[in-house]
Amino acid sequence: QVQLVESGGGLVQPGGSLRLSCAASVRNIFNINAMGWYRQAPGKQRELVARITSGGTTNYMDSVKGRFTISRDSTENTVYLQMNNLKPEDTAVYYCNALYVYRDYWGQGTQVTVSS
Repeated sequence: QVQLVESGGGLVQPGGSLRLSCAASVRNIFNINAMGWYRQAPGKQRELVARITSGGTTNYMDSVKGRFTISRDSTENTVYLQMNNLKPEDTAVYYCNALYVYRDYWGQGTQVTVSS
């Protein structure tokens, strides 16, 4: 069983920054294949924002490249998403995802709102 606890969302002005955190409670950290962040805006499908594998490989959606950075602290089973130069179109509920023994697990979601 995997539990994911997210934090760090909120309201920020355009051009501002936020950092999301996701702490994973798992039985065996070596079975985490990858962790990442997805987002879902109203009326839209959930989409992958960024992901980091157990080997450290990262990938990003095109619209956040150069602005967002995903990182992890393996000792604490925590993954971070540093979001800089935020834009109104980044507004969404952000969900933490863990691929554990090749099954998907989800956090409860955290709201990010970018507005002046």
